[in-house]
Amino acid sequence: MPVQWAGLSPELLLTVDRDSTQRLSAQVEGQLRDAIRTGRLQAGERLPSSRELARELGLSRGLVQDCYAQLQAEGYLVTRVGSATRVAACAQPTEPAPAPPPGPRPRLIADFRHGVPDLTSFPLADWLWATREAARHMPTTDLDYGDPRGSSALREVVAGYLRRVRGAAGDPARTVVCSGYAQGLSLALGALARRGVRVVAYEDPGGPATARAAAETAGLTAVPVPVDEEGVDVRKLAATGTRAVIVTPAHQWPTGVVLAPDRRHALIDWAVRQDAYVIEDDYDAEFRYDREPVGALQGLAADRVISVGTVSKSLAPALRLGWLLCPPALLDPVTDLKRVTDRGSPTLDQLALARLIESGRYDRHLRRMRTTYATRRTVLVDALAAHAPAVRLSGLAAGFHAVAHLPATAHEHTLVGRARTRGVGLYGMSACRTSESAEPPQLVLGFGNVTERAIAEGVAAVADLLDGG
Repeated sequence: MPVQWAGLSPELLLTVDRDSTQRLSAQVEGQLRDAIRTGRLQAGERLPSSRELARELGLSRGLVQDCYAQLQAEGYLVTRVGSATRVAACAQPTEPAPAPPPGPRPRLIADFRHGVPDLTSFPLADWLWATREAARHMPTTDLDYGDPRGSSALREVVAGYLRRVRGAAGDPARTVVCSGYAQGLSLALGALARRGVRVVAYEDPGGPATARAAAETAGLTAVPVPVDEEGVDVRKLAATGTRAVIVTPAHQWPTGVVLAPDRRHALIDWAVRQDAYVIEDDYDAEFRYDREPVGALQGLAADRVISVGTVSKSLAPALRLGWLLCPPALLDPVTDLKRVTDRGSPTLDQLALARLIESGRYDRHLRRMRTTYATRRTVLVDALAAHAPAVRLSGLAAGFHAVAHLPATAHEHTLVGRARTRGVGLYGMSACRTSESAEPPQLVLGFGNVTERAIAEGVAAVADLLDGG
C-alpha cells in the first residue's frame, strides 16, 4: 500500500542541471522514470501538481505538464480529471511472490504473558488532558535541548513522589530521566564501567538475557547469584568478587519473594565494604495486596544504591519514560552518558507525566488498577483451585504475575507447546534461569493484560495439562 500523502502537494526530490546539454524536459522525464522503476515512487503514490513541481524546479508549468503527458503515454503515470497524478499500478516490475506465511496460529483464548499491564485501561483521557495542560503552560525555552538529566519539573515531581510513596531519598538534582528500564540499566552499567567495575551480578532466576546484554554493551561480565525464599543470597554474592549487582528487592522478578530485612542490611553492608553499588529495579512496587508496602532499598543507602523506576507497568510500556536516582559519585557519568546517547528524553512527554502525577490523576489510576489486578488475581487463584488443584501458586503479594509450581511429572516445554495448540499462551520459568533448565517445572503466569473471563476460560482449557495430565 502506498503512503497516502496529505496536504496540497507532496514534495519530491528532483534536480535539473541547466549547464547540461540534455534538455530540461528529458532530465525531468528521466528522473521520474528512474524513480518509478526503482520503487522510490510506489504504484498508486501521488505526485506533486504540475504547478508545484514547476515552482520547486524553477521551470515553466507547461514543461512539467508535457513531461507528465509523456510518462502517461508510456504507461508510467495515470491521471483523471479532478484527481492527482499518480504512479500507474503496472509501471513497476513485479517481484517474485513472497513465500506463503506459515499456517495461521490458533486464536488465543488467553495469553498469560508476563510483564504487560492492562493496556485497555491506559488513562487516555487523563494523558491527553495532561499533554494539553503541559503544552499550554510550557515556556518556549523548554523547546530547546535542555538539561540531559531531564525536565526540572518532572525531576521535582518524581523525587517528591518517590519520597512520599517509596520512602526513597529523592533529590531532583540527582534524578536523571531515561527512556525506560533498558536505557536506565545501560546508563547505570556504563557509569559503573567508567569507575572501574568489570563484573556485575544479577539474580538467578531473574532476567539473564537483559542483564547479560546490557553488561556486554557496557563492556562488563555478568554473573548469576542464586535467589532463595529470602531474596538474593548475599553471601554467595560476596563470593563472586563483583562490585555491582542488579536486584529486585520489593518483589523479586520472577519468584515474587521480598528481600528479607536482614538480607537488605547485609546487602548494604556488602556494598559499603566492597566500595560496590546496588542497582535496584523498582519495577512494580505500586501494586501490593496482602502486606504493607516495602520501601525502596535506595532509602537506606542513597550513596550506594542506583534506583531505576519507570511507568511501563503503572501506565504503559509505549511511553518509554523512567528515571534513575543516582548516588553522588555516579551522577556525572550517568548524565554524560545520557547526553551522548540521546541528548535527553522528549520534553513534552516529561511535562505531561509531571502534570499527571501532581494533579492526583496518576494516584487515582493506580488505585483503580490495584482493584483490577486484585480481582484478576482472585479469579486466577479460584480457577486453578477448581480445575487444577495440584498446582501451587506463589509470588502473589504484589504485581500482576504469579509463579505456578507444577507437579513433578510435568514437562514445561511440552506443556507450553500443547497449551498453545489449545489457544492458551503459557510461559515457562526456564527462560528466567541462567541454565535455562526446566526443572523444577514452573510457569510464570501474567494476569495484567488478561480479562477475568479469559483467565477462567484459559485455565479451564489447559487444566488437564497443568494438573499433570
